[in-house]
Amino acid sequence: MDPIPEDYNLLAEEVRPLCPVFGLCQGCSYQNIPYPDELRQKEQWLKDLLAAPLAVADSKFSPIVPSPRSYYYRNRIDLKLKRTKERGVLIGFTPVEHRGILPVEACFIAEKNISDFIPALKKDVMKRLPDKYRIANVVVRTGDDGRVLWGGIGRRSCCLSQDDYLWTRIADKKIFYSLDTFFQANLSILPELFKAICSLDFWRQAPVFYDLYGGVGLFAIGLADQAERVILIEENPSSVTLARYNRKVNNAVNVRIMEGKVEDKLPEYFKNEPGKVKAAMIDPPRAGLSARACRQLAQMRGIDHILYLSCSPESLARDLTSFVQQGWNIKQIMPFDFFPKTKHLETLVLLSGG
Repeated sequence: MDPIPEDYNLLAEEVRPLCPVFGLCQGCSYQNIPYPDELRQKEQWLKDLLAAPLAVADSKFSPIVPSPRSYYYRNRIDLKLKRTKERGVLIGFTPVEHRGILPVEACFIAEKNISDFIPALKKDVMKRLPDKYRIANVVVRTGDDGRVLWGGIGRRSCCLSQDDYLWTRIADKKIFYSLDTFFQANLSILPELFKAICSLDFWRQAPVFYDLYGGVGLFAIGLADQAERVILIEENPSSVTLARYNRKVNNAVNVRIMEGKVEDKLPEYFKNEPGKVKAAMIDPPRAGLSARACRQLAQMRGIDHILYLSCSPESLARDLTSFVQQGWNIKQIMPFDFFPKTKHLETLVLLSGG
């Protein structure tokens, strides 16, 4: 994703970055301005991307929701490892020029326990690193209980046993995840996201809820009490395993889990029941929907409401254009700053059928 254009920074006050490699590391873009300025820039950037091409009135944009933590918020980081002849084994991040590795001793946007663990991680990696390894991606993750786990050296090293699953709590639900499954990176802002979702009027009608690209079941399980029944569709086998575990642990008996592509499974398990309100959650990868999935969902009739959650405003703008062209109405656009100090922005859009 391209960074926010430079002209958005013209009125920003400069502050001293916390990270000594800011400007060299590709990860952060906004450690050098106050957080309120960063939020204003991201908010305006989103409006400029969506408002004009989609004819969205300013009144449909909700104010951006700030992260409760602007530093030390990421529950996962991915570190590059490379064995070199001149400098030995290097562990760090991708530099801005995209070549090589920028070694680091800390990460100021990772949760504090992860950042503090990085020096010890290097020692652990060296103990396990076979001679044949030249490059690797090291995944480091934590959860609500503070444990820090890592993997990436050896096959299936990111697969955790049930006893080792990481977890976070959403209201009265305990949601588990692993090193090898997708999960939202900023746990501190999740309560704000769920608060916004649960405030929407359609939940009063106890809809049938389709959680598409459902992952480990964060939304399917977290919103199960709001719905008559839930159908989760996910193609990643590891995520499906976790989703089934989360369903069992939380006794979510009204959740059905289907393994496969959304494009294949949704037509198979969608029932157009007259009188039943239906809502769908779309939380696709950063690249957005595939052309086939976007076309299928935009043309689908019988779903009353769609919640589209995106971490890429560019792919969101592209996909929303397809929905609007098929008669969907954009009811509300709610930005959430899941990624402070970086160029990324999470956005929740409520769509209703025409």
